[in-house]
Amino acid sequence: MSAPASPPDTPPPAEWQLWFDGSAQPNPGRLGLGAVLLGPLGQRHDYSAQAPGNGCNNEAELLALGKALELAREAGARHLVLRGDSDFAVRHLRGEAVTQVARLKVLIASIRGQLDGFASTRLEWVPRHRNPDADRLSRAALGLPDKPAAWPGTKKRRR
Repeated sequence: MSAPASPPDTPPPAEWQLWFDGSAQPNPGRLGLGAVLLGPLGQRHDYSAQAPGNGCNNEAELLALGKALELAREAGARHLVLRGDSDFAVRHLRGEAVTQVARLKVLIASIRGQLDGFASTRLEWVPRHRNPDADRLSRAALGLPDKPAAWPGTKKRRR
């Protein structure tokens, strides 16, 4: 008996890139949301808005991701690579950590439901200096100036 023929080469699915960030000013305080959605054909959607009410930075990060997922769905994205500089959001959405904060539990459950609506998703943590556009948009939503992150190794050392 011979092995079944392998399927013809098919191109990988067209992946959309989604970058998200949230800011709280002060922390806790007003919430700024920022996101950048990049399509496989060069499409770009920027999002910057202040969320109603107050909350902490982790809440801002989760709200920004939830809004970014809405934008991705509306744009027709099916395969997503999501990147954010929030270790909290990434670890909790991957199931690597659990919070006891009720408001955050509800947001995490809601976002997991949104993620299930896509054919594939990959969630990646990136350092802040690799997320400048989403960071700028989240700060701009609060009327804050751009605050570029320092590149690793550029901090002055004390002697």
